[in-house]
Amino acid sequence: MRWLRRRSKPGTLRQSDDGDSEHLEEFARTRTGVEGFVEPRTTVTDTTLLLVAVDGEWTRRRVKDAKWAHEFANKLGIPSYDAAVVGYPARMREWNRRQSARGRKAPDDLSGLDG
Repeated sequence: MRWLRRRSKPGTLRQSDDGDSEHLEEFARTRTGVEGFVEPRTTVTDTTLLLVAVDGEWTRRRVKDAKWAHEFANKLGIPSYDAAVVGYPARMREWNRRQSARGRKAPDDLSGLDG
């Protein structure tokens, strides 16, 4: 139960760190047509940035806040949107369906977001 060891206190969410931003930057740098979708903080997770490539492949990581996420996307030259306003692109859902059909789990669907 790896996630239990990562929590500092029961009920405390893990904060974003340099590893999260490095992962997002690597994803954006190595894929084409990447767009960012900023997801608001919920009772379960902090604010997250979802990056979706042109083929629908995606990744999600915690970020400091929505302002940071939009500035990060601007720095990388990728468009960013508020996911609560625009929703998610159909290509992402199609990519998830293709992965399911192959018997694969999406690469990091909320993995690591619980602690």
